[in-house]
Amino acid sequence: MRKTIFKKLEAQGLIANYNRLRKNLPPKLPEKVFIWDETLREGIQTPAAFLTYVEKVKLAKMLDEVGVSMMTVGYPALSEEEKNSARKIANEGFQQASLVAAASIVKGDIDACLECGIREISLFTPFNGINLQFRLKMTKEQVLEKTVQCIEYAKKHGLKVDFVLEDGTRTPLEDISRIFAQAVKAGADRLVIADTVGFLRPLSTRYLISHIREDLSQLKVKDVPFSVDCHNDFGLATANTLAAVEEGVQYVHTCIAGFGERAGAAPLEEVVMGLELLYDTDTNIDLGKLYRLSQLAEKTFALPVQFHKPIIGDNSFSHEVDEHVVGMMAHPLIYEPFPPEIVGRKTQYYIGRQAGKHLIETKLAQAEIKASPMQVDEIIRRMRRMHESVDKGEAQMTFYQIKKLMKELRRGLTEEEFWNMVEEVTRQKPKFKQQGPNTAT
Repeated sequence: MRKTIFKKLEAQGLIANYNRLRKNLPPKLPEKVFIWDETLREGIQTPAAFLTYVEKVKLAKMLDEVGVSMMTVGYPALSEEEKNSARKIANEGFQQASLVAAASIVKGDIDACLECGIREISLFTPFNGINLQFRLKMTKEQVLEKTVQCIEYAKKHGLKVDFVLEDGTRTPLEDISRIFAQAVKAGADRLVIADTVGFLRPLSTRYLISHIREDLSQLKVKDVPFSVDCHNDFGLATANTLAAVEEGVQYVHTCIAGFGERAGAAPLEEVVMGLELLYDTDTNIDLGKLYRLSQLAEKTFALPVQFHKPIIGDNSFSHEVDEHVVGMMAHPLIYEPFPPEIVGRKTQYYIGRQAGKHLIETKLAQAEIKASPMQVDEIIRRMRRMHESVDKGEAQMTFYQIKKLMKELRRGLTEEEFWNMVEEVTRQKPKFKQQGPNTAT
């Protein structure tokens, strides 16, 4: 359905599709892209988000059912609880998705992954100046040495290793090539470039990936698959992910509904639909289950999906303006980019202030009610009067009460609660109660 409907419209001369022009087709575009979902790691880094084990399993099972190729199920070294959760998920059994666990360049992290029975790890480290100086407090040589040692250690224990260069898009090209070359020589099976703070533009993404590959080729480094992890701080996560695919990248990180730290990560549904409909590239995803997946994630995270969110938002296939309703009734694709049924949704018509005669007449006809033009006009007048009589101030007050409640549900500990807990555990009163910037412990 997804492949034929647009071709038919093009063949009939009813639409122009510039995406299909030969000059617009990237020469390195892969025929298939593998979705590597990070919801159970990066997604749950959403501030104040907490998922129970049962909720994690439900999401993991549905991600598998939808058709993701890989999923990262956690960071086992983070805590005993995280390790146990990852171990249990690994024992659940999945039909389509292979499981990955995250680890930093510390052997103890790798051991934690091994204890979970997971056979593939994402080994991550940054390698730029700001991280070396202020976070790792290590030299480049020390990071290179630890990276090689950890990859060799993991390979010795039979693990597949994906090497993730954290904050890679703010790392000098020569340093990226240097650590990637060392990682591959040590046995890394896949390289991941992470746009950790969402700092690239699409053209910059293409430039960086093409030059990394060129450098590695000149260094005679074995060719291994590439992956990207894009964040949405500038609203470009989807665009940058697609730009990476245009450069031949086949493995892309996503999170359901774009959940994740700060502004989130590349939304699974946007990346998948972009690849499937705009690039005609196979992702192995069951598109008809995307909406149900997003609803499960919304319930699990207890965070509302934006009404105007592409693909899965309530307003994505909703219409009220009379001019649009007229167009939709003439042909649905006049005001919709694709049939909503593709993603398990339906077109909705709102009866509100902007609704007009055509929608009312259509609804009356569907109910087999005959009304004169004067009666239709009177229905419209009354409808608009009812809509305009709603107390806007009361509606706004209700909205802010809901918003306040959502913030209460998502807050961490207050400073007072934190220090009281510290005092109970240590039996010591703090001499000062220093509060960091906008602290929400």
